[in-house]
Formats: sequence, C-alpha cells, structure tokens
Amino acid sequence: MARRPVFQEVTETSPKATPPAGGMIDAGHRGARGAIRLWLIVIFVLVAAMIALGGATRLTGSGLSITEWKPVTGAIPPMDAAAWQAEFDKYKLIPQFQQVNADMDLAGFKQIYWWEWSHRLLGRLIGLVWAVGFLGFLAARRIPTGWVPRLLLLGVLGGAQGAIGWWMVHSGLSGEMVRVASYRLALHLGLAFAILGFIAWYVMQLSRSEAALLRARRAGEAKLFSMTTGLMHLAFVQILLGALVAGIDAGRMYTGWPTMGGEWIPAEIWDATLGWRNFFETPALVQFIHRMVGYLLAIFALVVFLRARRSPHPQTRGAYLAMIAAVAVQVLLGIMNVIHAAPLPLALAHQVMAVALFTLILRARHNARYPYETSVRGTIR
Repeated sequence: MARRPVFQEVTETSPKATPPAGGMIDAGHRGARGAIRLWLIVIFVLVAAMIALGGATRLTGSGLSITEWKPVTGAIPPMDAAAWQAEFDKYKLIPQFQQVNADMDLAGFKQIYWWEWSHRLLGRLIGLVWAVGFLGFLAARRIPTGWVPRLLLLGVLGGAQGAIGWWMVHSGLSGEMVRVASYRLALHLGLAFAILGFIAWYVMQLSRSEAALLRARRAGEAKLFSMTTGLMHLAFVQILLGALVAGIDAGRMYTGWPTMGGEWIPAEIWDATLGWRNFFETPALVQFIHRMVGYLLAIFALVVFLRARRSPHPQTRGAYLAMIAAVAVQVLLGIMNVIHAAPLPLALAHQVMAVALFTLILRARHNARYPYETSVRGTIR
C-alpha cells in the first residue's frame, strides 16, 4: 500500500461516507403504508355513505321491507312480477304493514324496498372491499409490522355489524312492534361509528412513518389529549341518543325551541307504568335528554377549544378550530330539525354532519397526541 503524505487532505482518498442507517423502527417491516392508507380511505368513504343511507332508510320507514336475511343470494333483487309479488306478500305478514301501511300497493312497496336493498348491498360491498384488500396485502406480505390485528379487527367488527343489523330488523318482524327496537338501532349505529373511528385513526396513523410518530409523541400535549378523549366519548354518547330519538320518531314531536311544546320540561316526560323503559320509549324524555346532552357537548367542546388555543403547534390549533366550527353547525342543524319536525333533507344533513364532527374530533385528538412540528419559517416538519 502506498504511503500517504502527512499533510494530504483526508477527503482526497477517503471513501465516500455512507449515510447513517435508520434506527430499529425504520429497520422493521414498513409495508405498503401509502397503499393501505388509500384502501382505508375508500372504506371510510363507503362506511360514511352507509351511515347516511341507513339514516335515509330509517327516516323513510323502509327498514322492514326485506323480511329475510340472505347474505349472498339477497344481493339479487326481484327480477320479475312474480318475484316482486312474493316479496310484497312476505311484507304483508308483519305488523308494520298491517298497522301502518295497510293501504300500500306494490308500487309503494317497491319504493321502500329499494332503500333497504341498497343499504344491504352497500354493506356487502364494504365487506368485499375489506376482504379483497386485506387478503391481498396479507398474501403480498405488504402489511406493516403490528398492523395485521388492527386491520383484521375491522373485518370482525364489520361482520358483527351485519349480524346486529339483522338482529335489529328482526325486532320489528313480529309481536306488537311496527318499527325496529330503538336500543338495537342505537347499537347498530354506535358500532358503525366505532368502525368509522377506527378507520379514521388508522388513516391518520399511516399518514406518517412510525419514527415520525414516535418523535411527535414526545411533543404531545397530554392534558389536551385527555380532554379531547372525554369529548370524543361524550360525542359518541350523543350519537347513541340521536339513534334513540330516530328510533321512536321523537325528533318529530315537541317542535319548538328552546322550549318543548311551550314547556321547559314537558309534562309527559315520565310514565310511571313504563319505569326504566321511559328512557327508550317515551318521546318527551328521549328528546329532552338528547337536547340536554347536546348543550353539554357544545359547552365542553368550547372549553376544549379554548384550551387548544394555547397549543404551541399551529396545525393543532387549526384542527380544533375546524372542530368547534363543526360543533356550531351541528347545533344549528339540531335546532332546525326540532323546529321543522325533522324533514328528510334536514335530518340527513344532521346525521352526515355527525360523521364530519366525530371525524374532526378524532383529528384534533390525534394532533394533540402527535403534533406536527413547525420550523421558524412556518413549514411543517
């Protein structure tokens, strides 16, 4: 080996420096984070559409028009006059037709049938999109380390949602009921929002690398995150209460605001013969609780927003600003629904806004836990 002069520049003969390798987090199996995130966004949009379509199905009184649960063959609608008549004859056997829709003809039945059929078809499509994506990513070994149980959970919850949906429908097919049981409707809607919440959180987690999330968590705001977690839970309770209101059409009674039928506390708020069932079956009480929790939610959201204004992270402050704006819109929509007895367009807008608000609360919560750092020039890092 040739001797190097004492004063020779080291860079003249030194090999090119190798960039440092990432840490253990980066060295792990990263998988197709971007592709999985896109797949989850598609499922999120489909689930949000499912919630809106489910609301329309309930508000149009269409949920009991299909009296059988056929997960596979049920995807094919009646194809001829005989098949349509057979479906209509099955509907005629349930209490809803006999007590509410006895004057309905075949043309009217078809209108409610298509709402329920579309709702179920969309549910099947969501299951198919999940299964194809999950099995495809699994077979290609492109799922990041630790993400298989999370993505599998979505499929399990989706399957449970289908079973609960039929359990809900079955409650209105016999006995004295002319609609589905309100508490089963609340469970069905609550699980839909839980699935939506998991998907939204996973999408936000996949938007950055594991290393970036670990760094961001060190700068997280624990108090703000805790307060927003409480707000998220309260919003979820309000969503369940909204389902109870829709389940007994309580939103179309006691119109007027801020009073209920001219009274601050309606006289019919409690029926001694019902006992605990008042919380599910008495329209005055169900709507009263929904209103009171709505006020509490708005006040708590304002408190959380004011706390978030002290955040040193501009992205976090922006997320909470969007959240409080959504709260204001949702409160206004709620009041408009009460005043106008929940017509279909307003009621659907209220339900869709609930999806937007819940998602924005989750986004603000994620930013509190994993804030985006900004440089002195205002660029996001």
